[in-house]
Order: sequence, then C-alpha cells, then structure tokens
Amino acid sequence: MGFFNKIKQGLKKTSQLLNTDVRDLFKAEGRLIDEDFLEELTAILIKTDMGVAPAKAIVDEVGTKFRARVMQMEDVLATIKAKLKELMAQPEEPIRFAAQGPTVIMVAGVNGAGKTTSIAKLAHLFKSQGKQVVLGAGDTFRAAAVEQLTIWAERLGADMVKGDQGSDPASVAHRAVARAIETGAEVCIVDTAGRLQTQQNLMQQLTKIHRVIGKQIPEAPHEVLLVLDATTGQNGISQAKHFTDAVNCSGIVLAKLDGTAKGGVVVAIRQQVGLPVKYVGVGEKPEDLTLFVPDEFVDALFADLIAPAAA
Repeated sequence: MGFFNKIKQGLKKTSQLLNTDVRDLFKAEGRLIDEDFLEELTAILIKTDMGVAPAKAIVDEVGTKFRARVMQMEDVLATIKAKLKELMAQPEEPIRFAAQGPTVIMVAGVNGAGKTTSIAKLAHLFKSQGKQVVLGAGDTFRAAAVEQLTIWAERLGADMVKGDQGSDPASVAHRAVARAIETGAEVCIVDTAGRLQTQQNLMQQLTKIHRVIGKQIPEAPHEVLLVLDATTGQNGISQAKHFTDAVNCSGIVLAKLDGTAKGGVVVAIRQQVGLPVKYVGVGEKPEDLTLFVPDEFVDALFADLIAPAAA
C-alpha cells in the first residue's frame, strides 16, 4: 500500500469529520462567501486541531479570493488545499544518514506516546532496506519497555543492548553505539524513558544521553526523533517545544494517527514548532509506519469529499 492509501486510511476519522462538516457548508447551487460562511469554515478547521493561526490563514485566503461571490464547493476546496499545502511545506529529508559509520537515532517522547512501537517500526523499515540495526534499550526505569523492545528485536532480527533496571540510561546508549561501531551496523536506535516535558531532572538526563553519544561520534546523534501521540492534539505542541529545547529534536514521528479525528495537529506542529513530521504511524503492524509526504497528506484529507449535487 502506497503512502496516499496508507495515510488516507490513517486519516479516516479526521477526514470523515472534516468532509461531513465542509459538505454541510454548501448547498447544491453553491454558497455565498460572506462573514457567516467564513466563521463557520474557521470553526470546522479548528475542530481538526490545526490551531487558530493556520485556520485563519486558510480562511483569509478564501475570503480574499471569493468574498461576496456565490461559489461551488470545488472552487473553495481547491483554495483550501493549496493554502494547506503551502503551510505544510517541509524539506524532503526522511533520515540524515551518516557519511560513514553508524547513523545514530535517539528517540524521545512522553509516556504512552507510542515510542517503543515506533522504534520497532523504524527498525523494521531499516531492516527491509537491508541495513543492520542495533537497538539500545535506554528506558531502564520500566522493565516492561525493555521486555517489549527485546521481543521486537528478536522478531525483527535486530541486535539489542540493554542494562539492569534502574541503571544509567546514558551508559546503555554508550554501549549500544559502541556495539554498532564494533559490528559495522548501519543504524543504532537509542530508546529513552518516557517523561513529561515538565520533569526537569529527566529532561536533563536526556541532554546527558545526547552528550554521551556525541562524544563517541562527533556528529551523533544524527537524528533526534520525538514521538508524539496524534490523539493528544494541541498538547503535542508543548511537548515538541520542551523536548526540542532539551535535545534539539530534528523531526517528529506522529503515532496513532489512525485513532484520532485531530489529524490537523500535523499542521499546527509544522507551523508552531517548525519541526518536520518525518514519519506517521497508521496502525499496529511493523509495516504501519510511513514516510510523511505533505501534499499527499492534504489530498488524502479531502479525498472522499464530493459535492452535494453529485452525492
């Protein structure tokens, strides 16, 4: 299944909500674009959790082009999609691989965001590309997290480095990177314990892990991916800002997109934090992680929208 179909499937809840509301805005013979219409459109867009500023930018564009005219849904929709694509634009750079030696990817996020599953999906992706992968179980606080990652490692055929429960996560990260160097593995993915962005001591621990990895390989970690749970909506913005301050995140993995009607949060993240969304999780299976393509995301969001007259 290609990205468009995967993302369309993953966006089903958001898309259904959005498309029903947009369809209700228009009558078969069209709709006058006046203040009432623009207010209703703003409310619909905000409901997807894209945030006030992006919604206003889209509505302003619609108002500028069509105010005081009776328009069909297709014309307004084309403008909404074009503005959304402009707001979502980001560099096409999934993972920055190291020029030589292992590419080290550090993964962070709050508890329950879907970190361990996302790591397994990333490992599956790299293994499917023929790369040797080492996983570092840096969540030394939760035995269940290490156990879960171990099961995934065995299933995927990835090497695994772990420490005793409660041991220093930075030492586990150090050993994982050392193992990757020693075995000639192309990728080393280091898990970290889930933490709230407000827990200063734990955020400092993340900074330490980052620093330790950098001492082994000067440019590492090459990527610091923040896993965000799409179902948290706007709370993801606060998480992204705090984690980026602590460890200079380079991109986002948006998990559980298939479980929410708040898929518009991708727009808010892109606008307010400036981080690219690199991958999105659209299911439970290892292969249910897909590279994020903004234009196809927007097209998938409105894919099932048909005009009332044609319904």
